[in-house]
Amino acid sequence: MKDLKQLVRENIWTLKPYTSARDEYQGRDAHVFLDANENPYNNPINRYPDPLQRDLKQSIAAIKGVPAANIFLGNGSDEPIDLLYRIFCNPGIDNVVAIEPTYGMYGVCADINNVEYRRVLLDETFQPDAGKLLAAIDNHTKLLFFCSPNNPSGNNIDREVIEKVLDSFDGIVIVDEAYIDFAGVPSFLEQLSLRPNLVVLQTFSKAWGMAGIRLGMAFASQEIITIMNKVKYPYNINLLTQQRAMDELMHYERIEEWVKAILSERARVMEEFAKLECTVKIYKSDANFFLVRVKDALATYSYLVDKGIIVRNRSKVALCGNSLRITVGTVEENNALLDALKQKI
Repeated sequence: MKDLKQLVRENIWTLKPYTSARDEYQGRDAHVFLDANENPYNNPINRYPDPLQRDLKQSIAAIKGVPAANIFLGNGSDEPIDLLYRIFCNPGIDNVVAIEPTYGMYGVCADINNVEYRRVLLDETFQPDAGKLLAAIDNHTKLLFFCSPNNPSGNNIDREVIEKVLDSFDGIVIVDEAYIDFAGVPSFLEQLSLRPNLVVLQTFSKAWGMAGIRLGMAFASQEIITIMNKVKYPYNINLLTQQRAMDELMHYERIEEWVKAILSERARVMEEFAKLECTVKIYKSDANFFLVRVKDALATYSYLVDKGIIVRNRSKVALCGNSLRITVGTVEENNALLDALKQKI
């Protein structure tokens, strides 16, 4: 890895961050707060939240086995993705490399930040070639994105490919593990202390069942996390989100039960899809969804919409022609989908 100062944009490296009122007294006991121009009434939501979410990070650290200093919390995973662009990529000069197809926000953030986005096509089994990825890199490549399990394909990316890129690329490698709880493979968090160029993304939206509170996690070296905290908005995670996440973390056994139920239903629904007349191919899944190629994706999608059942038509995505992405729902929701498709003429 290059020296971090070489990778970070010069204006970000020298940036003097905004200092909030809640930062200034940290480490001291306080019970009278007259520093932040808050309304003294309507406790507790009258107070600004902890800008660094210290208590919540400690709880996450205990579950993930990662020190709190190596954790960044964002408004969904999209905030840390965007921050990585803003920290490392000079607009109009630098570029990033990513597998294709994959999560669409990587490309959207590139466009927003005026950064060239280089797509490297996966093979027909939705696996990357390390040589092709490394060949797409030049002296202005700052970031390289993997999503594993990948979206929309649903499969784990070959671990050896990711490790080869981590060993060979001197920029920042992001491994987005939004669906890791369903994957049955170890997280790259276990390599975090050994690889200073690694950033791992996870989320509360999938296995944790909290997409509505918009809370994402980034794990990286303490040096990278410090820069992310410097650039983020002061109170990016609101008090209600922090409290709800803390409440859920106290019931981790419930999340494990949900994951088991979803995996069981995934197997059942995929087995039933294999019997449907409209199905052409079902792709391997390591996530809480699966990709299926059908005879006419648009017609099938429209038919399901008319039945009040919404899936995702991924036909316009590379390598996904005539394919639908099916999220695994409850038993009742999955049965409604299957019954509707069995009735389709």
